[in-house]
Parts: sequence; structure tokens; C-alpha cells
Amino acid sequence: MGLLVYVDDIILASNDTSACQSFKVYLNACFRIKDLGQLKYFLRLEVAHGPQGLFLCQWKYALEIVEECGLLGGKPATSPLEENHNLPLALGDFFDDLTQYRRLIGRLIYLSPESYAVHVLSQFMQAPCVEHFQAACRVLRYIKGSLGLGILLRANSDL
Repeated sequence: MGLLVYVDDIILASNDTSACQSFKVYLNACFRIKDLGQLKYFLRLEVAHGPQGLFLCQWKYALEIVEECGLLGGKPATSPLEENHNLPLALGDFFDDLTQYRRLIGRLIYLSPESYAVHVLSQFMQAPCVEHFQAACRVLRYIKGSLGLGILLRANSDL
């Protein structure tokens, strides 16, 4: 049996339905809990149940970010950053809206496949240049092109 706790949210997973039910009864005796049924969404992670197993993705969250930045109609990028980028050497104009840049980078941190690109861009949180914001938009265009990707945890796996 597996138990994942995040603040006041709990995910309980097991192959033994009766053990799960017994544990939920125990938890309810200790604390007042609400069983929301089969897991569908947790911490910006979508969970789809199917005959092959569980499919995990962040499609909804990623789409929200792309839409918020007005890039739904933008052409998808083939990579999150340009090859041989020189972002640390950018000396152009500073980006005017620090809050927008910081919010965008903060939201991108939760999209783990882009961790290297976001790590690079997060280095400029104090004083981003226009080039840094454009690079962040490129990351979003890359994400737009890969919205359907996720992880399949196969039902027949030992995991």
C-alpha cells in the first residue's frame, strides 16, 4: 500500500481494495476525511485511468500557461532553447514587467520536462532582459507542441 500526503491532500494506492477500505475507515476515525474517489487531478498533474494503466500528464496546466501568455496561435518550437544560446551574455533592454516574468518562470518550474531551460531562465529573475522573456516564450511554444506527451504507468508492470 502506498500513501502520499501533501498538506491536507492524501493519495492512497494499493492492489488490495479491502486494505485500502480498512485504512480509509481508520483515517476517518482519526480525522474527518472526504473520499473523492478515483484520482483524476493532483498538484497540477492529470491522471487518466485506462485498460493499459495510468497516464500522467500536465496537459491542462501547460495549456493554461500557453493561453495566459497569448501563445495559443503561435507556431510550436522544436526545442525549448536555441542551440548554443547566449542568454547569460544578453545585454539588451530590460524587460519591463518583472511580475509577469517571475510568474511565468514560477509556473514553468512545475513542468519538469523543461527543467534545464527553466533553470537557465530562472537565473535572471532579478533583472530579466527582453531576450530572456523571448526565450521563456520559446519554452512555451515548445510546450505547446508537446501538449499530448506524458508518462504511461502500465497496469501489468511490477511498479
